[in-house]
Amino acid sequence: MRIRQKPSLDRSVLRWREACLVSVLMVGFVLHTASAAPPAAYSKEYPIIVDATALYPPTRWQVPGVTPMIMTLDPDTSDAYRTTERKELKLKPGKYRFGTFTFDFPFTVTLDGVLEFSQTLDQCVEGRGTQTLTVRCTRTVPYGGQRDWEY
Repeated sequence: MRIRQKPSLDRSVLRWREACLVSVLMVGFVLHTASAAPPAAYSKEYPIIVDATALYPPTRWQVPGVTPMIMTLDPDTSDAYRTTERKELKLKPGKYRFGTFTFDFPFTVTLDGVLEFSQTLDQCVEGRGTQTLTVRCTRTVPYGGQRDWEY
């Protein structure tokens, strides 16, 4: 009587199956590890206070891409923020621009969540190294000094 043997699998097929199993396990481990990691620093939102209450006469302001725009068809019904109150914005690290109808400037939220802007703005803007952006001027030439250009 003859005993039947099971057909044997080729060694290359076995190795291929082992490689697939190991790959699936590695991908699962990487995905699990990545989902458990803390969020990247550049995706964290920080509370930034914008205080433009010193501006007179009161007007509207914007941070393009973050707040409602000031240039609308009907400024009386605009959703843009007024300078009569402070507002808190949730901003990720990156470059932004504050603007009114007469004055605008760039500022940066750092990876530490604090503000940076040009020192040339110090006479009109406060808050470097903090989370509060205070705007005190309504024009790009806020002081009563002499112009440094001629027409």
